Parts: sequence; structure tokens; C-alpha cells
Amino acid sequence: MNKALAYGQYKESPQAFIERYSSLVKRIAYHLMGRLPPSVQVEDLIQSGMIGLLEAQQNYDPTKGASFETFAGIRIRGAMLDDIRRGDWVPRSVYKNNRRITEAMAQLENKLGRDPTDTEIAEHLEMTLDQYHQALNDVNCGRLVGMDDLGVSEDAVTTEASREENLPFQGVVDDNFRQSLADAIKTLPEREALVLSLYYDEELNLKEIGVVVGVSESRICQIHSQAMQRLRSKLTAWAA
Repeated sequence: MNKALAYGQYKESPQAFIERYSSLVKRIAYHLMGRLPPSVQVEDLIQSGMIGLLEAQQNYDPTKGASFETFAGIRIRGAMLDDIRRGDWVPRSVYKNNRRITEAMAQLENKLGRDPTDTEIAEHLEMTLDQYHQALNDVNCGRLVGMDDLGVSEDAVTTEASREENLPFQGVVDDNFRQSLADAIKTLPEREALVLSLYYDEELNLKEIGVVVGVSESRICQIHSQAMQRLRSKLTAWAA
């Protein structure tokens, strides 16, 4: 679909177009801020998102079957993530702890035949429980830990209808991987699976999830990070 046709669909000035969809950009920005450190400013995310919005306007093709809002949301989020990843604000210790926690979970799961508890993981890492929880905070809130880290886009745990709508623009994700991911999510402890569902499906931020679950925002940050680490350890074969 050419540029003129894509723009002509809206029959409005660039300023009116931006105003129409600025709330979508802001919603996505604040959702991402729920798992980013204070050094990342929401204004920077919004600026990147606006660029993604304009790119979506230029490239949207309604014949693909998805609504403009769905397509734009993917492009906006992608522009924000690209901007974040260009920044070098992640300490080496965060990457180190990320690997250590994932390896510890895999080793303990093989040894115990079940998912290890927080206390068991902390002991294996020779950390106190508080130190382990702080490491989870650093991994989850000090860098972007999401479905894309597992090799699949964030829509992987959304509803089937939403997934089908997004796929024309996301590319086809390997069906076997999707099945493995779905199976792995089913094995998560109930609270961790709930947090993932509320975050990726319902699009609640960490503070809102904390209200639903009845714990603090920082604890939700830890639970989300631990769930992602469990999934990573269960899907190591796909990373090879």
C-alpha cells in the first residue's frame, strides 16, 4: 500500500492525526515504564513512540486484516524498545545475575523434579532471601525482561483472537515454540502465571497488579521476573 493511500485514509492533518492517537502512545509508554528503572524518562518513550506512530501511518495496510490501532501499537512499542536497547544503562552485574538465576532454576528443577521455591533458589545462589529478591528487582526493573527475551513477541500470551490479528505484522512465530511456551506457562506456580496474564493479556501495570494480587509493586516486580526466569530455564533448548 503506498504512502498516499495510507495517509488519505484519515483525511486529516498530521497534527490532528497525532492528537487522535497520542493517547495510545502514552498508554504504551506508561505500561513499559512499569518495568523500567527511574533513569528512563517517560517523555523519551513518548517521543520514540510518536516516531513509531508516524511509521505506522506510512506502512499500514488494511488488507492484512488487523485494525490500525493494533498495527500502530506494535510499531509504537517496537520503536520504544529499539530506543531503550540503544542505551547502555544496564550494569554488567545485572546480566551476570540474570544468567545465574536462570541456571540455578534449571539445576534445581532437574534435581528436585519441581519448580524450586524462592528460599531454595536463594540458598543455591548463596544469597539471603532479601538479596535474591533484590537481584530479581535488578533483573526485571533494571532491564527489559519480556516475552521478546524468550524469542517471541509480547502477544504470545494474549488471547487467540488478538494473536491472530497481530500475526500479519509480527511475522509467523514457530508453532512448536508457541506450544512449548504455552505448556511452560501452564507449569508455572499459580501466582506467577496470574501476574503474567494480568501484565501481558490485561495490560495492567505493576502497581495495578499489586492491588489485584494484594502485594506491593516491588513484590510484583519480583514475581514477574521470577516467572520470566522460570520460562527461560524451561525453554533453554530453544535458545541453542
